[in-house]
Amino acid sequence: MNPRARHPARCLLALALCAPSGIALAQSGDAGDGVGGKLLLTGGVTQVEGAAGGGLTPWAVIGGYGTRDQIGANAFYTRVDVDDYALDSYGVLVGFHDRVELSLSRQKFDTQAVGGALGLGNGFTFTQDTVGVKVRLFGDAVLEQDTWLPQVSVGAQYKRNDQAGVLAFVGARDDSGIDYYASATKLLLDKSLLLNGTVRLTKANQFGILGFGGDLNDDYEAQFEGSVAYLLSRNFAIGGEYRMKPDNLGIAEENDAWDVFVAWAPSKHVSLTLAYVDLGNIVIADNQRGLYASLQVGF
Repeated sequence: MNPRARHPARCLLALALCAPSGIALAQSGDAGDGVGGKLLLTGGVTQVEGAAGGGLTPWAVIGGYGTRDQIGANAFYTRVDVDDYALDSYGVLVGFHDRVELSLSRQKFDTQAVGGALGLGNGFTFTQDTVGVKVRLFGDAVLEQDTWLPQVSVGAQYKRNDQAGVLAFVGARDDSGIDYYASATKLLLDKSLLLNGTVRLTKANQFGILGFGGDLNDDYEAQFEGSVAYLLSRNFAIGGEYRMKPDNLGIAEENDAWDVFVAWAPSKHVSLTLAYVDLGNIVIADNQRGLYASLQVGF
């Protein structure tokens, strides 16, 4: 979803991974907190397209703090400011019984002065709506500490852009598309470490902000996305993410994206993620780097 814009490296997700001492609380919850039974931040933060995970990439975790007998939900707002663009993303997700996640989000990409240089007008904005679904297939990132088997989920994100005419002009084949992905997440509580790997099948240009497919390629390609997070304390985590992207448009070379982040969760009701993100080249602007900030509230 991010055409030349910097998104979220949604950097996120400190996934304040579960305190190493709290495995026994994973399903029973923190007594008396009035929230779902998962450990603090084990549902991750919300990535730029609306799924639970890191800022840039989804994880296999199901969003919200609901356990197998509960329903959890999150709402989020993310702002990304890079050198020549800005991105706002906001939305909601609901996790059902720690098995199925449904999400809805909107991304607004502001081209600022670059829009004027391209003849679109200063501050020209692309808007993209994303509907997502994720299903946990097997594994439990928190409870299964005696095995190397990760938690594995599959998901899909349907994205639709509001600028069909502009997208066709730059060479995109479509203004809507579906990304398919599979994620594997392993939480090593004794090492305060979370590892995630995601493989995404996509045609999206700049996360879909510049449409789908192009003059160079109109086929689905598999792209790798990876995340690592380390728990500094019960409430703070640091980490980094890397997300590969296809290069479909002759007019706009596309680079992979990465970020480094810190996440703070004072309670299960709220978390704040700050990150430094590098989105690479976006259309005529190289080295798009800047700050990412995301606020999440939920239960």
